[in-house]
Amino acid sequence: MNLISPIRGLRPATGRADDVIAPPYDVLNTAEAREQAEGKPWSFLHISKPEIDLPEGTDPYAPEVYAKAAENLEQMIKEGVLKQDEKPCYYAYRLIMGDIIQTGLVAGASVADYDTNRIRKHEYTRPVKEDDRVRQIDATNAQTGPVLLAYPDAPIVDEILAKASAGTPDMDATADDGIQHTLWVIDDDATLLQLTDAFNAMRAIYIADGHHRSASASRICAQRSKDDNAPWNYFLSVTFPHHEMKIFDYNRVIKDLNGLSADEFIVKISHHFSVEKSDTPVKPIQTSEYGMYMDKQWYRLTLNNNLIDASEDAVSRLDISRLAKHLIDPILGISDPRTDNRIDFVGGIRGLEGLEKRVNSGEMAVAFAIFATRMEDLMNVADDNDVMPPKSTWFEPKLADGIVSHLLK
Repeated sequence: MNLISPIRGLRPATGRADDVIAPPYDVLNTAEAREQAEGKPWSFLHISKPEIDLPEGTDPYAPEVYAKAAENLEQMIKEGVLKQDEKPCYYAYRLIMGDIIQTGLVAGASVADYDTNRIRKHEYTRPVKEDDRVRQIDATNAQTGPVLLAYPDAPIVDEILAKASAGTPDMDATADDGIQHTLWVIDDDATLLQLTDAFNAMRAIYIADGHHRSASASRICAQRSKDDNAPWNYFLSVTFPHHEMKIFDYNRVIKDLNGLSADEFIVKISHHFSVEKSDTPVKPIQTSEYGMYMDKQWYRLTLNNNLIDASEDAVSRLDISRLAKHLIDPILGISDPRTDNRIDFVGGIRGLEGLEKRVNSGEMAVAFAIFATRMEDLMNVADDNDVMPPKSTWFEPKLADGIVSHLLK
């Protein structure tokens, strides 16, 4: 089977995109989704977060929630708000957030290649979140949340996407957060074949975000009949060139100093890092450099050269891993950040002021700003069939839900 396939996308009718598009289902809680969808009857949140249409306090995993998602989807199709393309297509999809511009390809990605790890993973999944997506796909008979993928250097694909996105778009909308989402339909048979062949020539493509969505698509495919032509053999995806993708830093805040005074803490850190006070906030600009904020004072930490081992595996070379190994675990006593409630995580999109706020409030004792993980780091970890530490990557801009969905019927 092909690595990717055109799909008959279900997408907003002409002029309806602003009414439909919504943030990804997993970046809003129910209360936030209810507020954002207020007065917007065609917001995709009525499909991705359908508990907002049920009484407050409804369990978001209750059967009636998934039934409501199916009902709302059918209603949007019936009313002509969403329409399905007549033939399978690819779609060029551009995201613009400030000076960040990414142009990728909406396509079906092969479940078979996901199962054999040609579509590479870098994260563990949680059964409860997988189960949720399986039930949602089953109820709606559709994949409504795209998986974010990255492809390695492929100039021919870059060239096709640049050409496809040079004309008049089929959809252009700006979301509430100011991010611009633009779509072009690619339905020329020769171009479809050229794109399919170009992806088939790739050794691998990489999941950036959407491990639960891809895992649930695999489970749906395994549950349904074996038919090579069935739409459930492919899952909804948007694949961007890796060199255009932006990973923001994912920083750490810690509740206490593990029984140490601030002075004792600094002394212990100094065994492994050079420690320098800074009059301004410290945003690391290179690997093995960290910003630390404590007692309204910023510090620049630099890992000692003798602790940097170029022969380490891809996970151990990550700046997050080195901070954990030489500071967070041995000094602060946090060995499992997945389960220890003394540590929390702050996405870099909130800026260094987000770290200062958590510490200045007294909620946290110390904060660490970390050099952002690079796409090459993520790909190396995935190539090693390994997993990233928790909260290693924060991708921006986010894909929107509702731009293209993949019907399984």
